[in-house]
Amino acid sequence: MAGFLADVTVVVHFAALLYIGLGGFLAWVWPKTIFVHLAFVVWGVAVNVVPGLPCPLTTLEDWLRARQGLGPLPGGFNEYYIYDDLIPRGLLPVVMVGAIVLLIVSYVGAYLLWRRRTVLVASS
Repeated sequence: MAGFLADVTVVVHFAALLYIGLGGFLAWVWPKTIFVHLAFVVWGVAVNVVPGLPCPLTTLEDWLRARQGLGPLPGGFNEYYIYDDLIPRGLLPVVMVGAIVLLIVSYVGAYLLWRRRTVLVASS
């Protein structure tokens, strides 16, 4: 059971990373989701820049791996699953800039759509 739950944790972790990268676009359709997304972004950035701040999903996966007699993920989730396997290390700066651009575009778009909606409601 611990192996299955560890696998589910990996899937949830990838979903959380996708949400951090692309979730701002959901606010174009559901504006109130921007607050949830902002919390995910702040937490995602903090986990990666504050030394010693653990990611709860990585901690959970490590705990489930220990239940199977396995050690913790070497280097953490990103190091184990993403770097070099999905994204070559040489492209990490490009991917980071791309992620920041996506985040800015999604937030600017969400703001412009929110503003247009409020102007339309106010004028009717």
